[in-house]
Amino acid sequence: MLVAAALPAIPEVRAGDDLALLLSAAAGRLGDGDVLVVAHKIIAKAEGRTVALDDVEPGERALALAAEHGKDPRLVEVILAETEEIVRSRPGVLICRTRHGFVCANAGVDASNAGARGELVLLPADPDASARALRSRLRALTGVAPAIVIADSFGRAWRIGQCDVAIGVAGLAPVDDWRGREDGAGRPLEATIIAVADAAAAAADLTRGKDSREPAVLVRGLEHHVTPGDGPGAAALVRARGEDLFL
Repeated sequence: MLVAAALPAIPEVRAGDDLALLLSAAAGRLGDGDVLVVAHKIIAKAEGRTVALDDVEPGERALALAAEHGKDPRLVEVILAETEEIVRSRPGVLICRTRHGFVCANAGVDASNAGARGELVLLPADPDASARALRSRLRALTGVAPAIVIADSFGRAWRIGQCDVAIGVAGLAPVDDWRGREDGAGRPLEATIIAVADAAAAAADLTRGKDSREPAVLVRGLEHHVTPGDGPGAAALVRARGEDLFL
């Protein structure tokens, strides 16, 4: 059985806040087999990964792209600073590859739930490191080390709507590789790799509203995927460019 419950709303997070302390207080008793799925925005805010638009001076490329796409040139400047490559675009839409290797709209830069008007939230600089640090701090505070999944909403090729995926992971096997095993009829499986961390992120997102101010979800029932060590992180979910048939 898989059980997911949104934690009670926590106060507005600001740079330097002790997220582990806030989350452990909201969660109550935690176990080593638990999984905490945490919205990336509170991670980014605690790490100071926010930008005020009034502090941004757009460059020539940002001005040109903003005119082409009908966007605020200051926003485009921030997007470009977070972008390794613009892989697709059309009027109003920039699909970017971030420095982390994620392919997503606007390089993950977002104003929703930013807190202050005119403020943008960026992706954490190293989401896997953020997940490891949060897990370590929870262990120090509570004596247990639940797995951590840092989640963000991504669009999906050929599918309508957004779905939460894992951008940072610690203590959870990010994938369950079934290649080499047999299916129920004894046929060998050649391509089946289950994206465990992404599935956990998506399931957790169903328990909270986008306007609920409930940025963390406690998931139970994934104990067989929780690991004592932090593991390879969400980096294991990023498809190598040489294997990508569509970019």
